[in-house]
Amino acid sequence: MGQAPKIDMRPVRELLRDTAGNVLPIAAIGLLVGVAVIGSAVDLSRNYLAKEQLQTACDAGVLAGRRTVTTNGWDTASKNAANAYFKTNYNENAQTTSQTKFDAVSSDDGNTITATASTVLDTLLMRVFGKETITVTVTCGSSMGVGNADIMMVLDTTGSMANSLSGGQTRIEALRAAVKNFYQTMSAATGASNARVRYGFVPFSSTVNVGRLINDLDPRYLVDSRQYQSRVWEPGTTDDNDTSTDWKLYSSKSYSSSSKCSSDLPSTTDFSDVSGQSKQQRTEYSCRQSGSYYIYSRTTTRPYAFNYRPETYDTSAYKKFNKVTTRTGSGGANVSSTWGGCIEERSTIAQSNFSYSSATGITPTGALDLNLDGIPGSDDKTKWAPMWPEVAYYRYTSSNRYTTSNSAYGAKTTLYCPAEAQLLKAMDKDGFAKVADSLTPIGGTYLDIGMIWGGRMLSPQGLWRGLVNDDPDNGGEVARHLIFMTDGEMEPNAYIQQAWGMEYWDRRVTSDGTTNDEARHTARFRAVCEAIKDKGIRIWVVAFTAALNDDLKACASDSSSYVAGNAAELNSAFQEIAKQVGELRVVE
Repeated sequence: MGQAPKIDMRPVRELLRDTAGNVLPIAAIGLLVGVAVIGSAVDLSRNYLAKEQLQTACDAGVLAGRRTVTTNGWDTASKNAANAYFKTNYNENAQTTSQTKFDAVSSDDGNTITATASTVLDTLLMRVFGKETITVTVTCGSSMGVGNADIMMVLDTTGSMANSLSGGQTRIEALRAAVKNFYQTMSAATGASNARVRYGFVPFSSTVNVGRLINDLDPRYLVDSRQYQSRVWEPGTTDDNDTSTDWKLYSSKSYSSSSKCSSDLPSTTDFSDVSGQSKQQRTEYSCRQSGSYYIYSRTTTRPYAFNYRPETYDTSAYKKFNKVTTRTGSGGANVSSTWGGCIEERSTIAQSNFSYSSATGITPTGALDLNLDGIPGSDDKTKWAPMWPEVAYYRYTSSNRYTTSNSAYGAKTTLYCPAEAQLLKAMDKDGFAKVADSLTPIGGTYLDIGMIWGGRMLSPQGLWRGLVNDDPDNGGEVARHLIFMTDGEMEPNAYIQQAWGMEYWDRRVTSDGTTNDEARHTARFRAVCEAIKDKGIRIWVVAFTAALNDDLKACASDSSSYVAGNAAELNSAFQEIAKQVGELRVVE
């Protein structure tokens, strides 16, 4: 800040001591003193205003520069943004200054931006005393800081994510890169702090892979038996498959009296299993004739075949990831299977509309699949089931029409099981990258199952509430964020195995297996979104190569939705979210 010029007061004191005719000189000196005082006050006031405006412009410049920093660091684009915001906020003409300079730099590749700004103020009155200009200088800085945050990544990894973008990169590759850059931005913002940032992942498609998380929490939360749409290797019916031998004499013995042949001994049946490929049935009858007693028999062979129907399986070993054998292979061969971790949801109700309010929760009640916080009890309806692809088959008639009746005709259904979900935890760069690289495109688009499990795993009142509510060592509050990315709209498939079974045959969501399937899943999605937001969790939504439809907009928290048409825009969306999850602030 400029200083007032020092005035030599010795001549004034000499005049004051000389009392002979000194009125006019004293008046003249008094006028000079007044001019000096007033001039100093005027120019110092102008200096103060210029300095305040310069400081404001300097702060605006470094804030803008830091905000535009991407994974490219302190690049030309960020420097230009900083300079532009400074110039916009400082008007030389209004402040009657000149030679204004602004120099923004970064010693850590963009995490912290510092700057020095200066300008030259021409004095109005102080120039009478030889002080023609005052140099005004300020310093400023901006940094991205992050407080404690829990971030759940709920990511669409459906089959369409394998589609290529312009330039040859696939959508899934763009997603992997964007989330890694998100981590890099967050990591840079917390590098010099004691903030705790934890990450969780829910990759989703037709279901979610949360089996190990449930099993580790409590195996009793998974059923010990489950009915699946399947097939059973068994003998065919006698009417359809019997190949009988002729009646043959089995044995004879003498008999004391004569009579006609009769069935006075009951017929007997004896089944025998022949290598699991057919069963034989021996039928006998007896007769007496001409003093002898005869027993005749014939053998009926009943070949094995698959009967396609619902079948209940013991899941007690399978749910613990033990190898289990079922006779569901070709020709009745044994098939060994080990659970991959994907689940079928617990009990629900086939309703067309769902809604949420803070007062009543999700209505209508009874849909346990939408209950984010409910703890399973003894009733199997409250539990989850392992998805078992090796036993899952759909069925149709001889005319190739789908049927819910038992049938001799059927085929293997398709299973889509995404990468394993991850509970909240602090991750280093390599650990985070390993999860990101595990994301694989597979399956159809069930937005509701992804949102349900993102909410479950982040809920302070839910199954993992102990983990979620674990206090950070720094004692600060924790902000909770759910980032939901999808490249498409809801697209259920009634003929595949998914989180609600095989809908055409199980009919857990619809009334007839197909009607309004998409709308019903969408209603569940929107209700769950509201339930999550009511827990104080901020939902961010990114629509990638797809429209941001009304359902996605409604799901997102205020000012928390983005559209990305390509890889660069996807990366920018995640960067914007990272900057808002963090706290952009001016530093001294």
